[in-house]
Amino acid sequence: MQAQLRPVPQQHAQSYNQPPFQPAWWLRHAHLQTVFAKYLSPKHLINTEAEIFSLPDGDELQLNWLPADNATDTTPLLLLLHGLAGDINSHYIQAMLAQCQTLAWSAVMLHFRGCNGKPNKLPRAYHSGDTADVALVIKEITRRYPGRPLVAIGYSLGGNVLLKYCGEQAADNPLAAAIAVCPPLSLSACAKRINTGSSKLYQRYLLGRLKRSTLLKLQQFTEFPLPLTPEKVQGFASIEQFDEHYTAPIHGFLNAQDYYQKASAKAYLKHIAIPTLIIHANDDPFLSDEVIPQPAELNNHIHYELTRGGGHVGFVYGSPLKPKFWLSQRIPAFIKQQLIL
Repeated sequence: MQAQLRPVPQQHAQSYNQPPFQPAWWLRHAHLQTVFAKYLSPKHLINTEAEIFSLPDGDELQLNWLPADNATDTTPLLLLLHGLAGDINSHYIQAMLAQCQTLAWSAVMLHFRGCNGKPNKLPRAYHSGDTADVALVIKEITRRYPGRPLVAIGYSLGGNVLLKYCGEQAADNPLAAAIAVCPPLSLSACAKRINTGSSKLYQRYLLGRLKRSTLLKLQQFTEFPLPLTPEKVQGFASIEQFDEHYTAPIHGFLNAQDYYQKASAKAYLKHIAIPTLIIHANDDPFLSDEVIPQPAELNNHIHYELTRGGGHVGFVYGSPLKPKFWLSQRIPAFIKQQLIL
């Protein structure tokens, strides 16, 4: 089943000195773009230095650092935020780290709570609007590297978190620029979209990972603060059910819809006050039409690009023998343009 193609308004098709994305002729289907990007991406062997970052509530995050040789005060430092159930091994994270290595830029990848392969220390986890941890990490990075241009890149869920953070910070944002790739700006609509048609295949995969991490938590805590049992967790049939019974209550929301309304970044876009690039594909099988911001919801700081094809964090072009990944060119080009490198 072909993912729905959304029209690309002229004001949303700007290239900003870069050629517009053209999907590979042999990967024009949105699902092929989404799935094969993972398997076609070069297997980079990027060595990073892991750091356990302590949080005020007794929990911790893992940061993975990629230092740059001969870095100066003007060398960009990139903060990478992964998507739902992502980690350091996610293909898009590895691809960006490889680009940083090629460009001699520094980078640090933030694992959200419990995403580094080990359960975090509290019953809670992370969610699409959880900007507090990101704010603490950014504050610490700017303390350690005062004056360095810090740019954040968020993918999918990480993109929503990043844009919400930028809107909250408004004119006090310490970031030099931000990039959000395929952010689910309207969480309620996206939860419904991924529970329909062939998109259910992605939901099954993501939900399986969420269930496994939650089952580990039930084993980890003898007195769990929610009325959950392994049987109930295994019975969740959709992301929305999981959010209704775990994500929302464990993080202080009334229910899934309350969580979706308060955590969606779309309402925060108009407050963003730093150069920001948002990239969506018009055939993304994870996202509904409601994620596409209208011109009135944007401002002059935001460069919005809605590409013709690309799937969800796919954007593969080139020949079958030599596939290329558009994000690896588009993101650095935007950063160079904003930092005048």
